[in-house]
Amino acid sequence: MAVQPAVYGASERPPRGDYTRAADDYTCAQNWAAYTAQDHDTYHRLYLRQCEQLPGLASAAFIAALPQLGAKERIPRFDDINERLYKATRWQLVAVPGLIPEVPFFQLLANRKFPVTDWIRRPEEFEYIVEPDVFHDLFGHVPLLFNPMLADYMQRYGEGGLKAARLGSCEMLARLYWYTIEFGLIRESAGLRAYGAGILSSHGELPYSVHSPEPQRLPLTLERTMRTRYKIDSYQQTYFVIDSFEQLFQLTEGDFTPLYERLRGLPEFAADERNP
Repeated sequence: MAVQPAVYGASERPPRGDYTRAADDYTCAQNWAAYTAQDHDTYHRLYLRQCEQLPGLASAAFIAALPQLGAKERIPRFDDINERLYKATRWQLVAVPGLIPEVPFFQLLANRKFPVTDWIRRPEEFEYIVEPDVFHDLFGHVPLLFNPMLADYMQRYGEGGLKAARLGSCEMLARLYWYTIEFGLIRESAGLRAYGAGILSSHGELPYSVHSPEPQRLPLTLERTMRTRYKIDSYQQTYFVIDSFEQLFQLTEGDFTPLYERLRGLPEFAADERNP
């Protein structure tokens, strides 16, 4: 039976990507030869634009690891990155045709395999795209997979996700991923910085998340984070801040089952609801 794409959030069109190429675990070969000169140019221009504003906004660990992606003039071959990544943290990149369901996603992470969408946005989508593409996944996520603490956190998240799926608690755990790996902030000695991939790959949200007085920035706690809904089509109105990657890793220690049970009886917070 053919695998089916995942749909997250509201959308009037089906998910992009050729899922007929995918194996049962949703992975596929990166068809690097299919990228056009325009595709490589789009990646290059996105890369340069984001690099220009990283100083003073992105976490020091991200900036230090970014060169591990390799040449910025073209879309990298995943196999080339894997040679460096596996030596650093025993992680590997695998190509996927687009968004994939939660359980296969968790399974890949639990096995230290990070799914990377292999297509890139069209030139008219240069400013904004709803679904993650190869630039978002590579530029936003992969550099911090070279960080041992974040790499171990991601594996632990995958293992926890498989358990959450059995307990019917995926939505609560998805919020933790959203507000850390996608839209997390960290307080460093030089000030507030971004480490979330959704921020780091966004030209507009990177300065907004760090400097704008509009959103609230709360210390990360599991309960508040898991009770907070999120939006996929606007800048965040709530960010959660950690003091170190070690803190993030330690938060995932232990059994979440009692936490899930307790949270089911508590009201949720809207994405823009101010902390009382």
